[in-house]
Amino acid sequence: MPARSRTRLVGGLVAVLAFLLPLVLDVPGLEEPGERMLAIFLMAIVLFVTEAIPLVATAVLIIFLEVLMLTEQALVPLGEPPATSREFWAALADPVIILFLGGFLIADGAAKYALDKNLAALFLTPFRGDARRAMLALILMTAALSMFMSNTATTATMFAVLLPVLAGLPSVAARTGFALAIPIAANVGGMGTPVGSPPNAIALGALAAQGESISFVGWMAATVPLVLFLLLLGWAFLSWRYVPARTPLDLQLEARFSRSPAAVVFYVTAGATVLLWLTEALHGIPSTTVGFLPVVVLLATTVMTGDDLRALQWPVLWLVAGGIALGHGVGASGLDAWLISLVDWSQLPGVVLLLALAGVGVALSAVISNSATANLLVPIALALAGTLGLDLAVVALVVAVSCGLGMFLPVSTPPNAIAYATGTITTPQMAVAGMVVGLTGLFLTALVLPRYWALVGL
Repeated sequence: MPARSRTRLVGGLVAVLAFLLPLVLDVPGLEEPGERMLAIFLMAIVLFVTEAIPLVATAVLIIFLEVLMLTEQALVPLGEPPATSREFWAALADPVIILFLGGFLIADGAAKYALDKNLAALFLTPFRGDARRAMLALILMTAALSMFMSNTATTATMFAVLLPVLAGLPSVAARTGFALAIPIAANVGGMGTPVGSPPNAIALGALAAQGESISFVGWMAATVPLVLFLLLLGWAFLSWRYVPARTPLDLQLEARFSRSPAAVVFYVTAGATVLLWLTEALHGIPSTTVGFLPVVVLLATTVMTGDDLRALQWPVLWLVAGGIALGHGVGASGLDAWLISLVDWSQLPGVVLLLALAGVGVALSAVISNSATANLLVPIALALAGTLGLDLAVVALVVAVSCGLGMFLPVSTPPNAIAYATGTITTPQMAVAGMVVGLTGLFLTALVLPRYWALVGL
């Protein structure tokens, strides 16, 4: 039996055992709803870590089991169910899911009408002749796209643009530097907006359940300074390590924007959506409602069709929904309070706690999906923040950002895997570059950013 199959088989068996133990054994200090939720939570941890079944399958299994075990529809009835089935099913259409739905449709439209490639070509062309400046432009362009598109799609697009760039580089080292620049920029850029990565959406959904909210611009104001610093750090390291000064580069790129009526409608709709996201404080329309605008307009004008809608990244949306439902179940069942009571957290200074949460986020997301990491960590982190009187938004931002910093290995993120598959990067090269950016980001996120947020009143 292949090693991967054995891992999945063992993972599945351990998940079943983890699920059954809290149901069979009496857990001291935990009521029956909490015991049932603990069974689901432990099972989710094992399945997310081992990927015994696909991540999206774990997400929908969480919702299904919560309905069957914690609501009025429970197979073994509870005296007072902690939640209704409607609350768990609602996770599949949570406002954060709608926000991501609009972002995904814009991203797919950008690929359909070649807006992404043309913007990249337009942005890179002025930097022909100097490899270091061209790499900086490539990093900034990749990060900008990744703020509004999936980092996987951004990476695939930018590598398509990069092929002629790589051909014009004079050395293997320089090609390695450029190939590393894309996943680093895509991973870091995804932290910059609420629609940039699933951990951001999971954190926003969990905050909304607690009655807290962060606007689109508020998120950007909180994270973009870190994003820019890490991008410049990554560029400086890659330039020093792989691209000598005055390395020549001959770029042959041409931007050819489509002028068809459908393309023009898409350009206007995408631009209007981003503009409304960025001016939420002025018009007051929530970013989640704005996110549904491109869905309505692009489908109504047939600029995007049912086929385009079917091709969206529904597994990612359902994975986020599973995380939202998991967080709701942990809170409603009392499992969060029980988990927190296991340790005397009050003895830890707030800054140490933030550093610990960020460290766990980075470590877990380096070896499992950052979405899975956020699904597991965000509910516990927010419950802990509520118990200790910490700012919920600060804790949510720290955890979400840290989940995007685990970029050390080819398996850590899809952008890393795509870059590694080009054959121009070795695992040690990726690990070193990822640690330089990721570990720096970890300490800045936990130790510096909260002070910055407090200073500027975010």
